[in-house]
Amino acid sequence: MAFKSHVPLLVLFVLVPILATATFDRVKGTSLIAWLPLQNPNDPHVVEIAKFAVAEHNKEAKASLVFITVVKGERQSGESQLIFGSKYRLLISAKDGGATAPKNYQAVVSERRWGKELLSFQEIKA
Repeated sequence: MAFKSHVPLLVLFVLVPILATATFDRVKGTSLIAWLPLQNPNDPHVVEIAKFAVAEHNKEAKASLVFITVVKGERQSGESQLIFGSKYRLLISAKDGGATAPKNYQAVVSERRWGKELLSFQEIKA
């Protein structure tokens, strides 16, 4: 009889984490997430995110890039946006302090209610 009284607790501690993981994986799955092109890459909000990406990269890499413009960008769409916020993948034109010509960089930024986070930043070789 003691075993039967523990079955609901066992189910609670075993099944709930499994279901939570399955739901989380479904939300992260690529089938529910799409990158949609930004209609206006020069929207002030997008420019703010791009400038944040350059500033964060400069801090992390001890670099001195200067933001020029957002060449193009995409915003992640899907169920994850409701839970995890928005992600932006931006092609940014920036110039190194002493360089004569700007270079292009791809930045991925996560934006949530409590702030932004630079997920990646890399030079795009032509």
